[in-house]
Amino acid sequence: VQLQASGGGLVQPGGSLRLSCVASGLTLGDYAIGWFRQAPGKEREGVSCISASDGNTYYADSVKGRFTISRDNAKHTVYLQMNSLKPEDTAVYYCAANTMRRAVVPETAPREYEYDYWGQGTLVTVSS
Repeated sequence: VQLQASGGGLVQPGGSLRLSCVASGLTLGDYAIGWFRQAPGKEREGVSCISASDGNTYYADSVKGRFTISRDNAKHTVYLQMNSLKPEDTAVYYCAANTMRRAVVPETAPREYEYDYWGQGTLVTVSS
């Protein structure tokens, strides 16, 4: 099983990036997928997640209205569209597959212990 996160880079405040998480070795459509991030000196936090098939999503308050998570199971890919980026969005972003539940719990941040398969992370730097 492998999750490959990509799409990070350096962007100016107010800019946009789209992260991709490509899965191999598993049927992506069977898993809820989460995006997490870890900023320097901070703990990893759940940013967003999407259910396997019912379309439900979750966003942290800090990104709500700016980030959009989506999935294309046929392409084995989950996306995180990030708009209006801020310096505080600077972090390594990880995607992960939830092995304990298929559906997102409404208004509930993704719980790390439910995610057994992790990508390697992609660095997003928001700076002028």
